Amino acid sequence: MIEITSLEAPELAIYANRNEAQLLHINEPELGIFIAESPNVIKRALEAGYEPISFLLEKQQVDKVENRFIEEYDVPVYVGENELLQEITGFPLARGVLCAMRRKEYPTIEDVCTNARRIAILENVVNPTNVGAIFRSAAALNMDAVLLTSACADPLYRRAARVSMGTVFQIPWTYFPKDVWPGGAMPQLSRMGFRTAAMALSQNSVSIDDERLMAEEKLAIILGTEGEGLMKSTIAACDYTVMIPMSHGVDSLNVAAASAVAFWQLSR
Repeated sequence: MIEITSLEAPELAIYANRNEAQLLHINEPELGIFIAESPNVIKRALEAGYEPISFLLEKQQVDKVENRFIEEYDVPVYVGENELLQEITGFPLARGVLCAMRRKEYPTIEDVCTNARRIAILENVVNPTNVGAIFRSAAALNMDAVLLTSACADPLYRRAARVSMGTVFQIPWTYFPKDVWPGGAMPQLSRMGFRTAAMALSQNSVSIDDERLMAEEKLAIILGTEGEGLMKSTIAACDYTVMIPMSHGVDSLNVAAASAVAFWQLSR
């Protein structure tokens, strides 16, 4: 363990002087890095095979039982007072520990969807909190994989991974290649045997408990961006348009809440 007393330590630059998009591209053309936060999230990332670079730990957390796993790794552990670490990172540390980790290559769509029966597809969901919440619901409610369009927030962003409770490291996921959605992606999904269900506010839709949906052997549940929802071209290309019935004059649910309802119903 290495005690730090200054904001200027060069080894802390990845925690202090880079935003998450910069960390993603920091080693180009090699893979980038990301920052995981909180013991449970970090442990799930390590269990999934992500390689740690270093840890940043509040001094008050050094002797906590939940952080003893850090001792298993032969990498630097930078330790400092809570106030100093907040100055370095710009935010309060959840449970007092961060870990810088190396990314891994994205798997292919085919690899992620092999043997999958129910998958979630996120179209341009840009809020990391929503992405993290959708992943948590997907893992908890029997989704086999998650696919994301290129404009989606990165599931490995610190806040997304933390909100997901580390489930981004437990459920298979990957991105569609840029510019293939939806035109090139829909035929690919069809070739893999998936029928597609667009979650959208449309009168030309079926209810989420429609027997035809429940009977589909393989189903891709597609959720759209906050506010605007799915693109018209996406809805037109899908086999089903599906709407969750609303009451009390409420017109829609937040995309993360809608995902939980859809996953629970359509994975039964």
